[in-house]
Amino acid sequence: MASEPKKLWGGRFSGATDPLMEAFNESIHFDRRMYAADIQGSQAYARELSRQGILTAEEQATLDRGLLAVKEEWATGVFELKPGDEDIHTANERRLGELVGSVAGKLHTGRSRNDQVATDMRLWLTEEVHKTVRFLRDLVSALVHRADTDIDALMPGYTHLQRAQPIRWSHLLLSYAFWFQQDAMRLEQFLPRVSQLPLGSGALAGNPFQVDRHALARELGFSSVAPNSLYGTSDRDFVAEFLFHCSMVMLHISRLAEDLIIYSSAEFGFVQLADAYSTGSSLMPQKKNPDSLELLRGKCGRVFGAMSGFMMTYKGLPSTYNKDMQEDKEPMFDAVDTLSGSLQITTAVIATLKIRTNRMRESLTGDMLATDLAEYLVRKGVPFRLTHHISGAAVKMAEDRGCQISDLSVSDLKILHESFEDDVLGVWDFEKSVDNRCSVGGTSRKTVLAQIEQLKQWLA
Repeated sequence: MASEPKKLWGGRFSGATDPLMEAFNESIHFDRRMYAADIQGSQAYARELSRQGILTAEEQATLDRGLLAVKEEWATGVFELKPGDEDIHTANERRLGELVGSVAGKLHTGRSRNDQVATDMRLWLTEEVHKTVRFLRDLVSALVHRADTDIDALMPGYTHLQRAQPIRWSHLLLSYAFWFQQDAMRLEQFLPRVSQLPLGSGALAGNPFQVDRHALARELGFSSVAPNSLYGTSDRDFVAEFLFHCSMVMLHISRLAEDLIIYSSAEFGFVQLADAYSTGSSLMPQKKNPDSLELLRGKCGRVFGAMSGFMMTYKGLPSTYNKDMQEDKEPMFDAVDTLSGSLQITTAVIATLKIRTNRMRESLTGDMLATDLAEYLVRKGVPFRLTHHISGAAVKMAEDRGCQISDLSVSDLKILHESFEDDVLGVWDFEKSVDNRCSVGGTSRKTVLAQIEQLKQWLA
């Protein structure tokens, strides 16, 4: 009868592992996606072992060729998993031994899976963060392009979901563009904290073979070396922080999706999603549902859950490595996949949606210029707190008469305050109202164009 494959850790054990425990313990079905990072780390470590005299140049070259062959098998989909391949490190080392023989056993000299897995995760995540930043920049670019193209579109701005003041549609789009810019900047600022090399920390106490960890860091592209081996093997703050950053991006996607869901409804009708990002009803043939946006909103909770779930696992661990940490990868992988897809879908939705400028304009009502009426009196020297009350009284007068505030005559307004003159009729101009908001960050054409230029410079 064939003997059970030897475990990397099996020398101390004589009994067989319960098959249920085998399945419970293994992580190869999800951590296999780190195969390239695992091989990259092993290649660098073999070169360092050679520099320290642990491997001969010939042995190092043999290992390097073998590792490249293993990587090619993964890349082409022909790598064959076997019983006992409990994780990506075990699988790669087992296959390397099959290809190059006993010299494969030297590769793990002074190295533990504890520092190996932490190195793999940081290598893998660094690349994914760079990809995520690129997706964020694509989304900002799409928002900026729409803002530039649609700059003439005016719409109601809302607070408490009540019509408040007129704004440019572009102004709304740019508010999200700046949120996503901040998301990208946070991720870029996060990179140095991911890019700390754990390799050379051993299981917990360090490496006894004088490996040059700074040389390893340079070779693998790490910014720095984990300064403490206990910290190096057990730190997963970078996972928690990454999940937080993913949660913030998804929060902003969810808020944008909510706005567009509302604005695409028949009650608003401001935007129309492309057919490619909508679905119908199995019963009601008239329906066009914003499923892409609803899924984006829903997936926000998924990423929040990954963050909170991991934090609950992480909070109670004693120092250095514990098997609980195997639960760090699936939330990280799932957040990467969810965020990547969500950013690309959001970008496509923004790039392809249509706006209905007529519906936006029709939704602008005279009462939205009540603040402009108060500001008119301010320019006549009346204190704002008083003008606020006067404008409120004008709103009440219009309500009592069943008309718009803009329908009140100059004589009507003079009843409320003697400072009203014929030029007050110029207040009832939505374009003028919007372009009066000309301080930095405002909704005037000039300031919106300045915001567009600011983002274009960041994207360049």
